[in-house]
Amino acid sequence: MRTSIDTKPVGSVGVATVRCAIYTRKSSEQGLEQEFNSLHAQRESGEAYVASMKHEGWVALPDQYNDGGFTGGNTDRPGCQRLMADIEAGKVDCVVVYKVDRLSRSLMDFARMMSVFEKHDVSFVSVTQQFNTTQSMGRLTLNILLSFAQFEREIISERTRDKIAASKRKGKWFGGKPILGYDLASQPAGGSKLVVNAAEAELVREIYQLYLEHRSLAKVAQILNARGCTSKRWTTRKGVAFGGRVWDKHLLINLLTNPAYMGKVKHKKELFKGEHAAIIDEPLWQSVYSTIKHNGRTGGMHVRNQHGALLKGLIHCGPCGHAMGHTYSVKDGKAAYRYYVCYVAQKQGWHACPSGSLPAEQIERLVVDRIKHIGGDPGLVAATFRQLQGGIRTRTAQIEKDQAAGVREIQKIESELRKVATTAGTDANAAARLADLHERLAKANERARGLRAEAERIDGEVITRDDVAAALREFGATWDVLCPREQAAVLANLVKRVDYDGAKKTVSITFHPAGLRTLGQAPAEDEEAA
Repeated sequence: MRTSIDTKPVGSVGVATVRCAIYTRKSSEQGLEQEFNSLHAQRESGEAYVASMKHEGWVALPDQYNDGGFTGGNTDRPGCQRLMADIEAGKVDCVVVYKVDRLSRSLMDFARMMSVFEKHDVSFVSVTQQFNTTQSMGRLTLNILLSFAQFEREIISERTRDKIAASKRKGKWFGGKPILGYDLASQPAGGSKLVVNAAEAELVREIYQLYLEHRSLAKVAQILNARGCTSKRWTTRKGVAFGGRVWDKHLLINLLTNPAYMGKVKHKKELFKGEHAAIIDEPLWQSVYSTIKHNGRTGGMHVRNQHGALLKGLIHCGPCGHAMGHTYSVKDGKAAYRYYVCYVAQKQGWHACPSGSLPAEQIERLVVDRIKHIGGDPGLVAATFRQLQGGIRTRTAQIEKDQAAGVREIQKIESELRKVATTAGTDANAAARLADLHERLAKANERARGLRAEAERIDGEVITRDDVAAALREFGATWDVLCPREQAAVLANLVKRVDYDGAKKTVSITFHPAGLRTLGQAPAEDEEAA
């Protein structure tokens, strides 16, 4: 894999000069400030190895390809990028590292690098793991070492995640940027703890009260910016200043929905009692959170749904299965007539679908009256409950089927990984194949995690016949006093889809189990938010 660039006499024999680039890397910045650090030690080892190969014409390039404080899990490293650029430019004949994982801990990234090396006839040498990539045994050794390097990186990542989860369960603040209202105090055992900043805490309380008063993120941001208030300012240990931004909706949502202000620590979807003191009382925090959540469900809908289309995004065409869009005719600059139209009929012609279009107000009134009627008929309530249970069972069975298929896929990929590993010594493309298999395995595991999460969510959506009856009664009792925006929000939360069959002139309604279970709690949430 070496290329002869020029020939110079070494002793009495002419040999090809091999330009060696020595690459060094250290994951953390700790110790880099020392006069002689790990990067220097790696460089010395590389230079000594190159010197021992002087009789072969090896010469260490003076350029420093160093990455201090950079992970080997990706290639977003300045020293690594300069090295690859010089290889592309034909300035390097051999890359020397102290250990394989100094260059990369990712099998996929390393496979890409090796393809570049091979393209430009660049050799690769590890000082402490002696092998030659031009030989089959060297390629086998390289693939095995790199697989273990990636395995080690993934184990470290898992341990780090477990440590973060355990710390948060104990209520500890686990790093991150400081937040308005608190300062960070170092702990003797390591880490930091949130300590209340009295002046900032008063501002935080005022922001919560302002939001309850105006119920508008834009208005609160306007008030704060007019006063000259800014977001949290802080300075890093290196003296770099951060924060001090003007307020906007994004900053306010992060502040108003952060459970740290009521003395809690969040890990994924769980909340744990924190070690730090609360700034906001829990009832106030919950009230603000409920208001933001309610506005988030209805505010955007109000903007996108200016003409009061209650079934927008819910109604579907039964015969063709496609969604039906809301549209209207205009008279004197105003919407004079609203209707829902099947997208297939709209795009392919009215002959393509029997549903075509139907008056919006008529179908909306029909759906609302049907839901009210169901709530007053015990037999229909029971039928609705059976429909929900059947839907849950069907989806659960499909998830179980998908999970079984996922297990088989993972087992197949793992089997292929073992086969490729055993043939790596004779297969020059083994590294690329291993990288592809690892990527497929990661995607399969991600799909499996998604299915487990959905199964757990369905398990949590336990609903009884009494829940269904209570929710439908609540719907009938409160519907007429709701404003159009609230009516649209209730339907979106309650109804999963409405199917209209234009040929049979029938309408079927499918409910959200979680929406039925929580509908009866909506008045309490609104009262709390008020």
